[in-house]
Order: sequence, then structure tokens, then C-alpha cells
Amino acid sequence: MEVKLKKYKEQLLDWPEKGHHIMAQYDDEKIIVYQSYRKEIGEFAVKNQYFGGAFSLGRMTWIKPNFLWMIYRNGWGTKEGQEYVLAIHLKIDAFKKYLENAVYSSYNDRLGISREEWQNQVKESSARLQWDPDHDPFGGKLERRAIQIGLRNEFTRSFAKDDLILIENISDFVKEQHQFVLNDDLDSLMIPEEKALLFDDEDLNKKLRLK
Repeated sequence: MEVKLKKYKEQLLDWPEKGHHIMAQYDDEKIIVYQSYRKEIGEFAVKNQYFGGAFSLGRMTWIKPNFLWMIYRNGWGTKEGQEYVLAIHLKIDAFKKYLENAVYSSYNDRLGISREEWQNQVKESSARLQWDPDHDPFGGKLERRAIQIGLRNEFTRSFAKDDLILIENISDFVKEQHQFVLNDDLDSLMIPEEKALLFDDEDLNKKLRLK
């Protein structure tokens, strides 16, 4: 596994407790995002190193750079149809492009535009942006917000093949670490090493509400 790991409790000391943060494993070239699928889709992706076969290019696909947010959503890989957990090494320039083009998935006054303008942007955009409460390993809700990005149309097509560097199956790792959580042994819990991501582009940081 090429994902870098670190003890959960050690990372917790450095992580922000609240606010909007893109918690992720990244460097100048790539960022790791996570998705969960049924076995048929996951196996095809790992074997061929792109998304095809039963993967639908016509549906919106959601990516999550925060491991624990993914784990909250898939129940540590126990939810039906989400047993196959993938770590997707994605070109960071592509990830940034998604966010630059993303429209918030729900309307509020902070967007600085009318509801009608927002609705028009949603229709035209191929990327969605959503902030949700982050969660701890037990599924408890946190004050910190976690990001997820929805892709469709040309972004789904580029994500599925051209934007990828590596697709890893981390399902067994997820199962192993889940046992520590079930045994209430967070001292032993290892998860991907993550830190808050900020962009050089201040306008993008402002759009994303990053601190």
C-alpha cells in the first residue's frame, strides 16, 4: 500500500478541531481521495487502473479526500455495495480544477448571488461542492467540516481515466483497522496521514471557506 500511515491519536494532536478544512494526504503532484464500491466496480478499477466496466460515466460520482469522512459514510466498508474501498491517487491539478469549477450543492445567502443565479450555475456546472460535519472513528459528529466533491459529465470522464495516477484497494486495511475501533483501542488505530490543504490561490481558498 502506497498510502502513508500514521497513528490516529498522534495526528489528532495536530488537527484543527473546527472550521472548514480539506484534510488530506497530498504533495505537489497528487492528492489521495477515497471512494467505496461494490466488488465488481472496485476490482475492475484496480486491475485496469481506470474506472470502466459497470462504473457509470453518466452518474455523478462523489470523491472524499478525508479518510475518516469516507469511513463514516461506508461504515468501515460494512455497508452493502460499499465493501470495496479504494484509495485513488489523483493529480492535484485536476482536483484543483474540480474545485475551481464547483458550485455549492445547496443555496445560502453567503454565496453572494440570488437563488436563481445559483440554480443556473448548478445546471451548467459539472462539479458540486459540499461541506458536512466530520466524524471520529466511532462515527461521532465533530465541529470540523469535511469536504466532498461531486463530479459529472466531462469531469467524471476525466476523473475516470486521465486524472488518475494510481488506484489502490485498501479494503483489507480498512477491515483490520475497524477491529481496533470495535475493541475501543484507538491507541493502536492507524489511518492515512493527513494535514489541512490550502491553495496558493486566495480566491479559491475564500470560495471554499478555508481558514
